[in-house]
Amino acid sequence: MPERDPSEYSRDPAEFRPARESSPWRIVIALLVLAAAAAAGWWYWSRQRQTTPPAPTATAPQPDIPATPAALPAAPAATGPQNPIDALAQPDAALPSLADSNAAVTKALTDLLNAKSVASFLQIDDFVRRFVATVDNLPRAQAPSRMWPTQPTPQRFEVTRTDETLTLDPANAGRYTAFIAFTDSIDSAKAVAVYARLYPLFQQAYEELGYPGKYFNDRLVAVIDHLLAAPEPQGPLQLKLTEVKGTVPSSRPWTRYEFADPQLEALSSGQKLLVRMGPDNERRMKSKLRALRGQVATGEMAKR
Repeated sequence: MPERDPSEYSRDPAEFRPARESSPWRIVIALLVLAAAAAAGWWYWSRQRQTTPPAPTATAPQPDIPATPAALPAAPAATGPQNPIDALAQPDAALPSLADSNAAVTKALTDLLNAKSVASFLQIDDFVRRFVATVDNLPRAQAPSRMWPTQPTPQRFEVTRTDETLTLDPANAGRYTAFIAFTDSIDSAKAVAVYARLYPLFQQAYEELGYPGKYFNDRLVAVIDHLLAAPEPQGPLQLKLTEVKGTVPSSRPWTRYEFADPQLEALSSGQKLLVRMGPDNERRMKSKLRALRGQVATGEMAKR
């Protein structure tokens, strides 16, 4: 599938609000890798046979995660952040506005990761908004591709076909090798310092989604907890091919693969990613998520 043309990307903050639900690393950069894999996995998982179906229409945000088997717990009422970011590092004293932050954010990421890694793995245009929206969407049923902060995973999603069944091809796990190596190469202390220095931009982007009085770092901790709760199924994972028809009849409607197990299919987009990565990769990514949580969970939630 071709990537979305950058010229189609909207900078209207409303475009980053969560889409209506359909029935739906090590330190910060490592979580970006998770988002990248999730996005790419969904991209190839929901392959189309004709043209790309319309992206989900942005609607008013839903602060509470919909009731699903893996829903996030309700956040406690609070008058301030539960995980203060100033416990990590002081934000830069003179940050640009969010609308003018591309150059500053690009420099910070390039200094941390080097130019080649930034070009290979990240979508820099409106990076902060992309990152915040994708993190917010990982516990939901969909993480729309127009919001991804990272490049798609290479190669195609593969299935194993027999006369009677479709299963997830174990070879798909190899598609994530480069991303895992990328996270392993990141200096954890430097990455968390970059996050803290730029945090006011992430907070502003989060409030633009429709969460005034809420705090992005608290959301990040809650999303990590949600991802860590993903199941770790063993053995071949059976799939089914589902036809998805639009409002206009077509002789070649687009199709997508779904888990045959309804409990797996009911998982969020982020948890499905972890399952699709294969058990070994899932365990490695969860280990990184726990390490990330150990540094960004600075308040009472750190005791959980």
